[in-house]
Parts: sequence; structure tokens; C-alpha cells
Amino acid sequence: MNPPLLQVIGATRRFAGLVAVDQVSFEVPAGALISIIGPNGAGKTTLFNMLTGQLAVSQGEIRLKGARINDATPHRRARMGMGRTFQIARPLLALNALENVMVGSFLRHRSRAAAEAHAFHVLEEIGLSGRAGRRAGELTLSERRRLEVARALALEPDIILLDEVMAGLNASEIAQAIELVKRLHARGLTVLIIEHNLAVVRSISQRVIVLHHGALLANGPVEEVLDSREVIEAYLGGRREWKPS
Repeated sequence: MNPPLLQVIGATRRFAGLVAVDQVSFEVPAGALISIIGPNGAGKTTLFNMLTGQLAVSQGEIRLKGARINDATPHRRARMGMGRTFQIARPLLALNALENVMVGSFLRHRSRAAAEAHAFHVLEEIGLSGRAGRRAGELTLSERRRLEVARALALEPDIILLDEVMAGLNASEIAQAIELVKRLHARGLTVLIIEHNLAVVRSISQRVIVLHHGALLANGPVEEVLDSREVIEAYLGGRREWKPS
């Protein structure tokens, strides 16, 4: 078994009297592809924000490559090998797609020429090289979501956190996004993904983490977790129709 790349130990986040994430613990081995699911308001994005440094941890510990990163800035975590996308795509609208990705490339590549070459390579990898010169504000939703992934990949991360990168896409675009995630994972990238579409979760995941009311409800192999009575009742109110026919 691969050693844990990311460790979350009793992570808790409080907003005044509200406990948004409640003593959550899990490990992400290097090379894993793990989905995080749960109802709206379960604390999934709050957890991502804690992992990446946008939110401070109220209690508990987060470790990346064995190092405690509770006090590390988002920039420091990126340099240590963590990349992320946001639930709402946030490209720099006045810049073109290539320039958006170059912003991330400068973390590892000092010269403009090297950063540009790396950024174009990333756009090729995700299928957006043909839109490199198009302003981000002119891209479709699907293209913006791919651009969001490209900006994270430009950091050359060891682990990438994908926050609902398939939300709002049609069936064809979801199929393309699934193939992209699988391809990134196949080349050795560790992936932690928040996803609501459980057919997608079944098709891509090695393991599934379930959050409910901010707490860890389940953590295990995909079929075992998604078929458990506890998860069905908490997440879908006892319904089972998400299973593919």
C-alpha cells in the first residue's frame, strides 16, 4: 500500500456556533483517486478550503507529505505539490486561455518562454490548445471548467483537488471530463474529487468518502460505500435509482 500523501486528522472548522466540518479524519495514498460525496451543505467545499489553506483549521491537523501544513499559506501548499479547482470557475476574464495557465506555470518556471511553453503543453493535455488565444470570458462553460483544471495542473501538483468540475455539463461533456480525470490519474496524479453525479463516482473512484452534516459518514471502496444502507438513507433518502442500468 502506498504511504499517505495527504493526512487529515480530526479536522474541524467552526463558524461561530456552527460546526461546518466535524472531526474528519482520512488518508489519501499517493496515486489514489478518491471521491468525496454528500448532500448540499455537508461540508465538502469547506473541507477543500481547509486542505488548501483558504480556511484555517479550528481543530485537528492536516499533513502533506508528512509535514504539518495547518499554518501554511495557499501559495506554500501549492509549492509543496497541492493544486485545486473551484466550484465556480474563476478564470482571469481579460486574459486569454494560455495567459491564464501561464499564471500557474510561473510557480515552477521563472522565464516567460518556459512558462508559456509549459502552459501550452498543459492546454494540449486537456484538449484546449486550439483555444489558447481565446479570452477566458469567451469560452463555453465546459471549456472554462477545463481551463480551471489546466490552471491547477500548471502548478505541477502531486495531488489535485477537483471541486465539482462536471457540474452543469451535458452528457457528452461529462463523458469527456471523465476521460480527462482518468487520464490524469493514469499518468500518476493523485486525485481527490467532489462530485454529485454518483454514476460518475462509480465509474472513476477507487474509494469514496461520504460527509453528512460535516461529519465523516463512510470511507471505503466505492461499491461497498455506495451500496451501504447508512449512505443510501442519509444521502438519497433510501432511493437507489442512481445505479447504472
